[in-house]
Amino acid sequence: MSNNYYLDRNRNNMRKLNEMLTKLPAFCSIFFIGIQNTTTPLTRLNYAVDLRTFFNYLVTYETSFFGRDIMSINVVDIDNIDAQTIERYLAYLSYYDKDNGIILTNGERGKLRKLSSLRAFFKYYFNKDMIKSNVASKVNSPKLHDKPIIRLEPQETTELMYSCETLSGFSEHQKKYNENFKIRDNAIISLFLTTGIRVSECVGLNVDDINFNLNSFRVTRKGGNQVILYFGEETASVLKEYLIYRETLNLPKEERALFISSQCKRMSVRSMEYLVKKYARIATPLKNITPHKLRSTYGTNLYHETKDIYIVAEVLGHKDVNTTKKHYAAISDDVRKSVAGKVKLKDE
Repeated sequence: MSNNYYLDRNRNNMRKLNEMLTKLPAFCSIFFIGIQNTTTPLTRLNYAVDLRTFFNYLVTYETSFFGRDIMSINVVDIDNIDAQTIERYLAYLSYYDKDNGIILTNGERGKLRKLSSLRAFFKYYFNKDMIKSNVASKVNSPKLHDKPIIRLEPQETTELMYSCETLSGFSEHQKKYNENFKIRDNAIISLFLTTGIRVSECVGLNVDDINFNLNSFRVTRKGGNQVILYFGEETASVLKEYLIYRETLNLPKEERALFISSQCKRMSVRSMEYLVKKYARIATPLKNITPHKLRSTYGTNLYHETKDIYIVAEVLGHKDVNTTKKHYAAISDDVRKSVAGKVKLKDE
């Protein structure tokens, strides 16, 4: 593995995509070649997985496809699919048996993603005049209900940091194990709470990305764009402490990953998610806290300090400010509170 996390991730996704393409009808390769310059390897991999699920449904449940091999499906078959077939497929996704016998379920967001994959698929062949109509565009999207905004309150943030720094609330056995990692974990959680970076951005950080002269660091955003973010003295202090600890790990010189796992290699997204949940279970047992919830906490706190939604959107790397409004700023609560008592029943 190289020290470029994002290059390695793309290569891994490309490998998985090539494996998945061997399980899809041959005509599908045209679609994946056609969208290569406008999508990431991860997006194309997700499309491939979703298409495999769709084709498996067709040959298992649709009369006109029943009993056929998935590999025998061709573009003429796709042209004969109607909107009702896709609607039945979406209903099937609520509860279905995957290839390996595992039962899977999809809520409204899972169904929307799979419908989006089909829309991209049908749109491509329609635009290339290979099918007569884009029936996927005629299928209504599942109605999405707003998810409750979960974030840490100030006291909960304090308790989370206290748990990480002191290992308070852990058993003696857990303390012995976590003692080796609490400096690292404190730096990671501090970075989430004071910069709002995504977990993949944190995993991808190298030592060379940190600049203590400016208290800044370089991150690679979604789509591959690199930006410079800044942190305060509190975070600088814990990062410096961690880097001193990192020097004691006797890592090979070529290992430049900032955050190191117990196997002395770059941490994974999953391991970073686990460490956040590990401490959050002690500090906030009634909330399911993830790195993304820490990002939400930072976004909300930043909005409360600045009252500028555009600053929050810029720092968080949102292309659409409406995303920021919906998920981070809790503006609606602020607005409702601010108007309380504004309308009077009697003149004073």
